Amino acid sequence: MDSAREASDAPAPAGPRDLLDASTDAAAIVTADGVVIGWTRGAQALLGLPASEVVGRSAAELVAMARDPARVAGIAERCRAGMGWSGLIALRHHDGRPVDVDLRVSASFRIGDEECFLLSARGQSLRGTVGQSVLDGFLTRSPVGMAVLDLQLRYVWLNDTLERFGGVPREQRLGRRLSDLLPGLQAVALEKLMRKVLETGIPVTDYEYLGWSWADPHRRHAYSTSFFPLVGDDGSVTGVCYMVQDVTERWDARRLLSLVNEAGTCVGTTLDVMRTAQELADFAVPRFADFVIVDLLEPVLSTEGHGTWLTDAGPAPARPVMRRAGLASVRAGCPEAVARIGDRVDFLPPPHDANLLIDGEPILMPVLDPTDDLWTAEPERTASIRAYGLHSLISVPMRARNTALGLATFVRSRNPVSFRSDDVLLARELVARAALCVDNARRYTREHTAAVTLQRSLLPHALAGGSALEVASSYLPADPTDGVGGDWFDVIPLSGARVGLVVGDVVGHGIAAAAAMGRLRTAVQTLADMEMPPDELLAHLDDLVLRLSSGERADGAAAQQSATAFLGATCLYAVYDPVTRRCTMARAGHPPPVVVGPDGLVSFPEPPAGPPLGLGGMAFEATEIELAEGSLIGLYTNGLVQSADRDVEEGMARLGEVLARSRADLTDLCASAVRQLVPVPRPDDIALLLARTHALPAEHVVSWEVPVDPAAVSEVRARATRQVEAWGLGELAMTSELIVSELVTNAIRYSTPPVRLRLLLDTRLTCEVSDASSTAPRLRHARIMDEGGRGLFLVAQLAHRWGARYTADGKIIWAEQEIP
Repeated sequence: MDSAREASDAPAPAGPRDLLDASTDAAAIVTADGVVIGWTRGAQALLGLPASEVVGRSAAELVAMARDPARVAGIAERCRAGMGWSGLIALRHHDGRPVDVDLRVSASFRIGDEECFLLSARGQSLRGTVGQSVLDGFLTRSPVGMAVLDLQLRYVWLNDTLERFGGVPREQRLGRRLSDLLPGLQAVALEKLMRKVLETGIPVTDYEYLGWSWADPHRRHAYSTSFFPLVGDDGSVTGVCYMVQDVTERWDARRLLSLVNEAGTCVGTTLDVMRTAQELADFAVPRFADFVIVDLLEPVLSTEGHGTWLTDAGPAPARPVMRRAGLASVRAGCPEAVARIGDRVDFLPPPHDANLLIDGEPILMPVLDPTDDLWTAEPERTASIRAYGLHSLISVPMRARNTALGLATFVRSRNPVSFRSDDVLLARELVARAALCVDNARRYTREHTAAVTLQRSLLPHALAGGSALEVASSYLPADPTDGVGGDWFDVIPLSGARVGLVVGDVVGHGIAAAAAMGRLRTAVQTLADMEMPPDELLAHLDDLVLRLSSGERADGAAAQQSATAFLGATCLYAVYDPVTRRCTMARAGHPPPVVVGPDGLVSFPEPPAGPPLGLGGMAFEATEIELAEGSLIGLYTNGLVQSADRDVEEGMARLGEVLARSRADLTDLCASAVRQLVPVPRPDDIALLLARTHALPAEHVVSWEVPVDPAAVSEVRARATRQVEAWGLGELAMTSELIVSELVTNAIRYSTPPVRLRLLLDTRLTCEVSDASSTAPRLRHARIMDEGGRGLFLVAQLAHRWGARYTADGKIIWAEQEIP
């Protein structure tokens, strides 16, 4: 030691890596008197001497060079002045051979009351061809901060990099603890880790934490730190060394990815435009900003037409018309805002115009200066900037799928760190994800609104059961996220005071299902108006679905894109006759009706199920039941009785219980039944049609057998006239006489006996003439010189409506008159 030679006139600081890396360097602690008090395994490996043979002895015995006390004294003085020293010397190996090493001596420090120096050496063979200047420069240019602490965790040595990290001068650190200097750097947690290292001797590597320092007190930094013990010759731990690296950029990158991933689960949870905008604002506060506003163009919020701005459609208006859709702040009530949710706004960061929304890049204003001339046109916002200390802003245009949607603005106030360019990347990514969700919600809302509008326009707005039925209905759309379904129902007045009841369900959801429902409902009304019995009506309806489906499948592309394509449907059609109190029904794959008798007894008459519409190849069968007056019959779709937590049979039983338990008003009962059976939104539409039966009083129905003799026409005509007058309908006596005369005459002349006349008084006055012939009547327009052929034409002119229906025994010609 006392004969060491300097490698250069200017001493170099001790290298942090050489001093602290105990796994590769030989290290020793030497007192001011030259006595070795610490010896590492690296030193033993270098010179072949164990600690037991070195500790307590003079370090001069290890030097294989001539002694030079003056030079040694000079090195000691430099180290006491805080300057390290490095140079080349020869040491003596255990076997007597010299070993050339790079020796470094640290600045002096104290262990207890003893002044000490940290020496580290590395064999020349390990240096390779690296120049001395390179190794010496490592001490000052290393990006890793390094320090040595004693057993009381007080600083005894640190390098220049660590001094820069902390912003505390070296002379203020030495002899003091971390918690005394930098309380914001999680000092308690860090000192706890260092104590654990001292107790166990086990290193801790790559421990990451967030904190601040006096070098940059307004910004949090991320650090990665490793701790390892300093071991003496007897294996005891004499101190702790640590290395720290600023990993803020790496941490920011991870944070960006983490925030973007988290935003994917927090933003866009619903298909609602306003809710999605608010979710973006809520997510960004306080994670990213202190105040966030989201403004959307008015066409984006509109449910009528498209109306959005395409980014390739040319310049936009100077001031866009937007609505505030999202608002969030770290302050309760968002006092910074000059507009509230739903208000019209036109805010754009000055001096930009609406083209910013179409093709502009994000705007970064690191410093908001309310005295700047740019803000003179925004007095309210200028006042808010001053009042709440808004100091930094990022505005990002919201665009998705070539469509401009609006603007998202992020502002900081309580967070003292201004936005930087890295923050713009995060803001852009957050807004891009939210914009896609907003556009999805916008498109879905438009389609859903169109489907709901179409569906409501196709469903009946008023139901009329005449005097035969008291009717009520309840329709509950599916959960909006599942789309509009194709459920429908209808009440169709028929001839002879009869009423048709129909309920159906089209497969699928959306506009296609709603359009298909409308086509089927129209078809049912048309076929019912042709007086078809239920089984024949379903057969014709099945043929119609087959033709529609086959026509759409003829073109593969059209089949995929057609707005009206559907796979099939189920349907139940029933006809109630108040004269006979008989109900005839047939079904195509649909649940059976529920019947509640006047005594409260519940039943589910089951006509043969039949195949769903659209399969073809199978016949439909009708069933006829008799209903006591005051019976309740209910037709419904499967969404009412079937769900994930119960099967159809259980749901049907529950429906019967609900209907039998109450004798409330039919409308209230219908709504109550749906609420009880479906307490929460379901993925399918729900339709319930209830009808309470009434019988036509016997005194309102009269009939006569008609002899097949033209002379009998006058007698039948007189009887009919007297009956009409007896019902107090004298105003209709003459027209009734003419209608009866023409219908009976035609039946006697052209049909097969027996012939029968029946008059019914209901909401209308109906005249029916039945015969055993199946020949269809035909309305003719007689020429001027023809002596006949005007009978049915005359009936058509006198009656409100007329027609024919076929029975098992023949046909019935009927004509109805409105009652004044």
